[in-house]
Amino acid sequence: MIQVSGLQYQYPNATALSFPDFVVEKGEHLLLLGNSGSGKTTLLHLLGGLLKVKAGSIRVGTADLATLSEPEMDRFRGRHYGFIFQRNHLIQALSVKNNLLMAPFLAGLPPDEHRAEHVLHQLNLGDKIHARVNQLSQGQAQRVAIARAILNKPDVILADEPTSALDDQNCERVAGLLLQIATENNATLIVATHDQRLKSKIQNRIQL
Repeated sequence: MIQVSGLQYQYPNATALSFPDFVVEKGEHLLLLGNSGSGKTTLLHLLGGLLKVKAGSIRVGTADLATLSEPEMDRFRGRHYGFIFQRNHLIQALSVKNNLLMAPFLAGLPPDEHRAEHVLHQLNLGDKIHARVNQLSQGQAQRVAIARAILNKPDVILADEPTSALDDQNCERVAGLLLQIATENNATLIVATHDQRLKSKIQNRIQL
Protein backbone atom coordinates (compact mmCIF):
# COMPACT_ATOMS: atom_id res chain seq x y z
CA MET A 1 0.00 0.00 0.00
CA ILE A 2 1.15 3.55 -0.77
CA GLN A 3 -0.21 6.45 1.26
CA VAL A 4 0.56 10.09 0.40
CA SER A 5 -0.33 12.86 2.84
CA GLY A 6 0.35 16.62 2.83
CA LEU A 7 3.09 16.21 0.24
CA GLN A 8 4.91 19.26 -1.15
CA TYR A 9 8.16 19.76 -3.01
CA GLN A 10 10.07 22.87 -4.05
CA TYR A 11 12.96 23.16 -6.46
CA PRO A 12 15.41 26.03 -5.85
CA ASN A 13 14.00 29.43 -6.93
CA ALA A 14 10.70 27.85 -7.99
CA THR A 15 7.14 27.81 -6.71
CA ALA A 16 6.36 24.93 -4.36
CA LEU A 17 4.39 22.04 -5.83
CA SER A 18 1.54 20.66 -3.71
CA PHE A 19 0.15 17.19 -4.33
CA PRO A 20 -3.23 15.70 -3.39
CA ASP A 21 -3.52 13.09 -0.66
CA PHE A 22 -4.19 9.60 -1.97
CA VAL A 23 -3.91 5.91 -1.20
CA VAL A 24 -3.09 3.12 -3.65
CA GLU A 25 -3.58 -0.44 -2.48
CA LYS A 26 -1.31 -3.33 -3.41
CA GLY A 27 -2.04 -4.56 -6.92
CA GLU A 28 -4.00 -1.44 -7.93
CA HIS A 29 -3.23 0.65 -11.02
CA LEU A 30 -3.09 4.46 -11.02
CA LEU A 31 -2.61 7.15 -13.67
CA LEU A 32 -0.97 10.46 -12.82
CA LEU A 33 -2.29 12.82 -15.50
CA GLY A 34 -1.27 16.37 -16.29
CA ASN A 35 0.40 18.67 -18.78
CA SER A 36 4.15 19.24 -18.88
CA GLY A 37 5.23 21.12 -15.76
CA SER A 38 2.32 19.89 -13.64
CA GLY A 39 4.60 17.84 -11.38
CA LYS A 40 3.95 14.30 -12.65
CA THR A 41 7.61 13.29 -12.87
CA THR A 42 8.41 15.05 -9.59
CA LEU A 43 5.68 13.09 -7.83
CA LEU A 44 6.87 9.84 -9.41
CA HIS A 45 10.43 10.55 -8.26
CA LEU A 46 9.21 11.33 -4.74
CA LEU A 47 7.22 8.09 -4.67
CA GLY A 48 10.32 6.19 -5.79
CA GLY A 49 12.67 7.87 -3.36
CA LEU A 50 14.69 9.53 -6.13
CA LEU A 51 13.81 12.87 -4.52
CA LYS A 52 13.83 13.30 -0.75
CA VAL A 53 10.52 14.00 0.98
CA LYS A 54 10.86 17.27 2.91
CA ALA A 55 7.23 18.25 3.55
CA GLY A 56 4.42 15.75 4.09
CA SER A 57 4.78 11.99 4.06
CA ILE A 58 4.89 8.97 1.78
CA ARG A 59 4.39 5.55 3.31
CA VAL A 60 5.08 2.40 1.31
CA GLY A 61 3.88 -0.57 3.31
CA THR A 62 5.22 0.08 6.81
CA ALA A 63 8.11 2.31 5.65
CA ASP A 64 8.04 6.10 5.94
CA LEU A 65 10.31 7.23 3.08
CA ALA A 66 11.26 10.50 4.81
CA THR A 67 12.92 8.58 7.65
CA LEU A 68 15.16 6.38 5.47
CA SER A 69 18.82 7.29 5.04
CA GLU A 70 20.24 7.30 1.50
CA PRO A 71 21.78 3.80 1.83
CA GLU A 72 18.52 2.50 3.35
CA MET A 73 16.53 4.11 0.54
CA ASP A 74 18.84 2.59 -2.07
CA ARG A 75 18.27 -0.90 -0.63
CA PHE A 76 14.54 -0.33 -0.23
CA ARG A 77 14.24 0.93 -3.79
CA GLY A 78 16.18 -1.99 -5.22
CA ARG A 79 14.02 -4.55 -3.44
CA HIS A 80 10.58 -3.00 -3.75
CA TYR A 81 10.51 -0.87 -6.91
CA GLY A 82 10.72 -1.32 -10.64
CA PHE A 83 11.30 1.80 -12.74
CA ILE A 84 10.37 2.28 -16.39
CA PHE A 85 11.44 5.56 -17.93
CA GLN A 86 10.69 7.10 -21.31
CA ARG A 87 14.33 6.47 -22.19
CA ASN A 88 15.33 2.91 -21.39
CA HIS A 89 18.75 3.66 -19.75
CA LEU A 90 20.09 0.27 -20.79
CA ILE A 91 23.86 -0.29 -20.93
CA GLN A 92 24.61 -0.58 -24.65
CA ALA A 93 27.85 -2.54 -24.26
CA LEU A 94 26.21 -5.33 -22.22
CA SER A 95 24.08 -8.23 -23.36
CA VAL A 96 20.37 -8.29 -22.66
CA LYS A 97 20.90 -10.88 -19.91
CA ASN A 98 23.61 -8.87 -18.18
CA ASN A 99 21.47 -5.72 -18.34
CA LEU A 100 18.75 -7.63 -16.50
CA LEU A 101 21.15 -9.08 -13.94
CA MET A 102 22.22 -5.55 -12.98
CA ALA A 103 18.87 -5.25 -11.17
CA PRO A 104 19.52 -7.86 -8.45
CA PHE A 105 23.19 -6.82 -8.25
CA LEU A 106 22.29 -3.21 -7.42
CA ALA A 107 19.68 -4.39 -4.91
CA GLY A 108 22.19 -6.59 -3.09
CA LEU A 109 20.37 -9.75 -4.18
CA PRO A 110 21.90 -12.90 -5.68
CA PRO A 111 21.74 -13.14 -9.50
CA ASP A 112 18.93 -15.35 -10.81
CA GLU A 113 19.56 -16.31 -14.43
CA HIS A 114 16.49 -18.58 -14.51
CA ARG A 115 14.29 -15.63 -13.50
CA ALA A 116 15.89 -13.49 -16.21
CA GLU A 117 15.20 -16.14 -18.84
CA HIS A 118 11.61 -16.55 -17.62
CA VAL A 119 10.85 -12.83 -17.75
CA LEU A 120 12.35 -12.49 -21.24
CA HIS A 121 10.18 -15.37 -22.45
CA GLN A 122 7.15 -13.62 -20.92
CA LEU A 123 7.93 -10.63 -23.11
CA ASN A 124 8.68 -12.69 -26.24
CA LEU A 125 12.39 -11.89 -26.00
CA GLY A 126 13.75 -15.33 -25.17
CA ASP A 127 15.78 -15.43 -28.37
CA LYS A 128 17.45 -12.09 -27.53
CA ILE A 129 18.97 -13.08 -24.20
CA HIS A 130 22.56 -13.00 -25.51
CA ALA A 131 22.07 -10.10 -27.93
CA ARG A 132 23.70 -6.73 -27.36
CA VAL A 133 21.35 -3.87 -26.63
CA ASN A 134 22.57 -2.00 -29.72
CA GLN A 135 21.33 -4.91 -31.84
CA LEU A 136 17.72 -4.46 -30.68
CA SER A 137 14.89 -2.47 -32.20
CA GLN A 138 13.44 0.39 -30.16
CA GLY A 139 10.42 -1.71 -29.20
CA GLN A 140 12.59 -4.65 -28.15
CA ALA A 141 14.81 -2.39 -26.04
CA GLN A 142 11.73 -0.98 -24.36
CA ARG A 143 10.57 -4.49 -23.47
CA VAL A 144 14.02 -5.28 -22.08
CA ALA A 145 13.68 -2.20 -19.85
CA ILE A 146 10.31 -3.52 -18.66
CA ALA A 147 11.87 -6.94 -18.02
CA ARG A 148 14.63 -5.33 -15.94
CA ALA A 149 12.04 -3.36 -13.96
CA ILE A 150 10.12 -6.48 -12.92
CA LEU A 151 13.04 -8.88 -12.48
CA ASN A 152 13.16 -8.51 -8.68
CA LYS A 153 9.37 -9.02 -8.43
CA PRO A 154 8.80 -5.45 -7.21
CA ASP A 155 5.84 -4.45 -5.09
CA VAL A 156 5.60 -1.17 -7.02
CA ILE A 157 6.17 -0.43 -10.73
CA LEU A 158 6.66 3.26 -11.59
CA ALA A 159 6.45 4.24 -15.26
CA ASP A 160 7.26 7.75 -16.51
CA GLU A 161 5.74 8.64 -19.90
CA PRO A 162 6.16 5.08 -21.25
CA THR A 163 3.96 5.65 -24.33
CA SER A 164 4.16 9.35 -25.20
CA ALA A 165 6.62 8.83 -28.07
CA LEU A 166 4.79 5.80 -29.51
CA ASP A 167 2.26 5.49 -32.30
CA ASP A 168 -1.20 4.12 -31.51
CA GLN A 169 -0.33 0.49 -32.25
CA ASN A 170 2.79 0.46 -30.07
CA CYS A 171 1.03 2.47 -27.36
CA GLU A 172 -1.64 -0.23 -27.21
CA ARG A 173 0.98 -2.94 -27.03
CA VAL A 174 3.09 -1.34 -24.28
CA ALA A 175 0.06 -0.37 -22.18
CA GLY A 176 -1.28 -3.90 -22.38
CA LEU A 177 2.12 -5.30 -21.49
CA LEU A 178 2.48 -3.08 -18.41
CA LEU A 179 -0.98 -4.01 -17.13
CA GLN A 180 -0.39 -7.70 -17.79
CA ILE A 181 2.97 -7.77 -16.04
CA ALA A 182 1.69 -5.77 -13.05
CA THR A 183 -1.32 -8.08 -12.68
CA GLU A 184 0.77 -11.26 -12.97
CA ASN A 185 3.13 -10.01 -10.26
CA ASN A 186 0.37 -8.44 -8.09
CA ALA A 187 2.36 -5.20 -8.25
CA THR A 188 1.03 -1.68 -7.78
CA LEU A 189 1.41 0.15 -11.11
CA ILE A 190 1.66 3.95 -11.19
CA VAL A 191 2.01 5.62 -14.60
CA ALA A 192 2.82 9.32 -14.97
CA THR A 193 1.74 10.60 -18.38
CA HIS A 194 0.09 13.31 -20.42
CA ASP A 195 -0.93 10.65 -22.98
CA GLN A 196 -4.73 10.72 -22.97
CA ARG A 197 -4.87 7.35 -24.75
CA LEU A 198 -4.07 5.61 -21.46
CA LYS A 199 -7.24 6.90 -19.80
CA SER A 200 -9.22 4.07 -21.35
CA LYS A 201 -6.78 1.52 -19.90
CA ILE A 202 -6.57 2.63 -16.27
CA GLN A 203 -9.69 4.00 -14.58
CA ASN A 204 -8.09 5.05 -11.28
CA ARG A 205 -6.44 8.43 -11.88
CA ILE A 206 -5.23 11.65 -10.34
CA GLN A 207 -5.23 14.89 -12.35
CA LEU A 208 -2.37 17.24 -11.46
